[in-house]
Amino acid sequence: MLRSQLCTYNTLTSDPFLAWADRLRPAWDPDHLDPRPVMIHRKMWEWLFIANALEERGVLGPGKRGLGFGVGKEPLVAAFAKIGCQILATDLPASQARSAGWTDTGQEYAGGLDGLNVPLLCPPDLFFDRVTYRDLNMTDLPADLGEFDFTWSSCAFEHLGSLDAGIDFVVEQMRYVSPGGVAVHTTECNLSSNDATIDSGATVLYRRADLDALARRLRGLRYRVDLDLGEGDTFADRHVDVPPFSDTHLRTTLGDFVTTSAGLIIENPVHPRGPVARLSRLFTRT
Repeated sequence: MLRSQLCTYNTLTSDPFLAWADRLRPAWDPDHLDPRPVMIHRKMWEWLFIANALEERGVLGPGKRGLGFGVGKEPLVAAFAKIGCQILATDLPASQARSAGWTDTGQEYAGGLDGLNVPLLCPPDLFFDRVTYRDLNMTDLPADLGEFDFTWSSCAFEHLGSLDAGIDFVVEQMRYVSPGGVAVHTTECNLSSNDATIDSGATVLYRRADLDALARRLRGLRYRVDLDLGEGDTFADRHVDVPPFSDTHLRTTLGDFVTTSAGLIIENPVHPRGPVARLSRLFTRT
């Protein structure tokens, strides 16, 4: 099974990833004109990582409930709805999205159900029956969402203003993951340094040390995280893509740093029943 890890060419081109790429293809290639089995792009890796991690852990399928954060216009919402999941898709309120610049390109922010539906991925009648939308700021998580079989976000929590804000989000959103459920999130990883980084601003870069510390914090709360931050060794893994961008885009730069995507898989195990176990869970979540 997939582990929490860095974006690599070998995982991107593995059979499970290619199978999901074929299922998502109508979102970007509705006319079937692209001969490539998969785009060598880290955003593609993020979507396929999330989908594969959830599927192999058995939380995708009819009747399963999922919560997506900062969904933008990503195809995962429609893809999960098509296979029977009930999805709550969330993103910033429109005014906050405009202030942050997410509406500038017209390609990154949906702001509601209409902008999220990809008809070739999910028939409209099924989509609107299975998907709801809610404004949500990831730095101010509400208490009334309930529990879900899975949660996810695709390169969202590095945009919350600081390293600590993103880490706090990952920990706090586990309140929505039911026992036996899974959270999968991708983010930016600084490959250049385990010391210097971008620690505040519109986009922050998590160092390996930050991700290790986050994994330890989650394990201390009795969640499961299996972390492997090894880099790939192919040409695509070593290539650092800078403008004008090429067709191989697994590594790029932000400021002085080389960055790539990292995927985190966090499992909420089913604890033994009984008053002691229930009290233990209560205190480890506060």
